[in-house]
Amino acid sequence: MKTLKIPEATIIRLSVYSRFLTQADQRGIITISSGEIAEGVGVSPAQVRKDLAYFGEFGTRGVGYNVKDLHHNIMKILGLNSYWPAIIVGAGHLGTALCMYGGFKERGFKIVGMFDNDPDKIGENINDIFIYDLAKLDYIIKKEKVKIGIMAVPAGVAQDVADKLVSADIKAILNFAPKVINVPGSIATRNVDLTVNLEILTFNLGLSKDN
Repeated sequence: MKTLKIPEATIIRLSVYSRFLTQADQRGIITISSGEIAEGVGVSPAQVRKDLAYFGEFGTRGVGYNVKDLHHNIMKILGLNSYWPAIIVGAGHLGTALCMYGGFKERGFKIVGMFDNDPDKIGENINDIFIYDLAKLDYIIKKEKVKIGIMAVPAGVAQDVADKLVSADIKAILNFAPKVINVPGSIATRNVDLTVNLEILTFNLGLSKDN
């Protein structure tokens, strides 16, 4: 049986919908229409309905969606109805900032350890997250049953760190290093280059200036 391929843009929008629904629930809203969701997140009502239709029928025609039920279903689709232990490699400025980010915990991700090879950093705690020697990476990943690794390391060591994560049986990598890493196709990977995103902004600013 052929599996339906879900566009990545749809998954990104589902995450946005879930956050909007959280806010709607906090405001005491019981039911909501595709139009109200669309207005709240900046897409068309048709796009909302199309995204949700990939996964089934969630609303009632003429009534809308139950906010709590729809939020629950989207979180389940995103795999956020369970706890996800994760680790961060790199205890520099970016790694430290990621440790301090409260959004991970809110969405079900718990940072169970941070890793570095700097003797002056190993053994410290940042936001109650212990910094381990990089040599213990394999042990902690297996002990905590970690599936997700976050890389906040310089470009020069990015591939080496990625290889270590793969060897430790990590299943997904979020890479903040300014270098594309090569990993087996079975490893889910996202490259987050902050400079590239800024360059996209300057490109769009240039377009608006020309117009």
